[in-house]
Amino acid sequence: MELGISKVTIDEIASDPGMSKKTLYKHFPSKEDLLRNVIHARIKRNGKRFIDIMGSGKPFVEKLQEIFAFAGREFSTPGRQFILDLRRMAPDLWAEAEEYRQTTIVTNVTKMVEQAKEDGMMRKDLDVDLFVLVFQNAVQNILTPKTLSEQPFSPVQAFEGILKILFEGSLTDDARATIHLSAKFPAEIPPTEFSNER
Repeated sequence: MELGISKVTIDEIASDPGMSKKTLYKHFPSKEDLLRNVIHARIKRNGKRFIDIMGSGKPFVEKLQEIFAFAGREFSTPGRQFILDLRRMAPDLWAEAEEYRQTTIVTNVTKMVEQAKEDGMMRKDLDVDLFVLVFQNAVQNILTPKTLSEQPFSPVQAFEGILKILFEGSLTDDARATIHLSAKFPAEIPPTEFSNER
């Protein structure tokens, strides 16, 4: 996650947990197989976490802050080189991750925004479908290796900026006064089995 896919060898991957290369190959016949397992596990875990947050009975404010916290951790984990390598070396995996992310985001952000409108947290004149479409396109077109490699901001800063621009412009005055949006809440998120990924 830190150094990228191409620069890390199987020897280095095996030595980190203190196992032999032979043992690693027993479970993962190739580096590509290992990568596929890691990506699938992350998709499953991240999707579950996102759905759990959105499906909880918590108020909109708490859900929004948890989404920022979760996003802050997830977008700060993979380095830029990992993202570039993944798209270049495993385009099928990249596409799979993107499709799952888009489907999960659209379904659950729609629910959250509808709840926020019902709770009086978002402006009554807000078009939910348009809001979700703008959000989806912003995430899809800004949080890409190409865009991020050409800009000075990190993935965390980009995601935080998208949410701030969209949500702060859509919240009611009262809601804006009580919600402080920031993606920097890592302490609120429990460590995961991927906390030490490299």
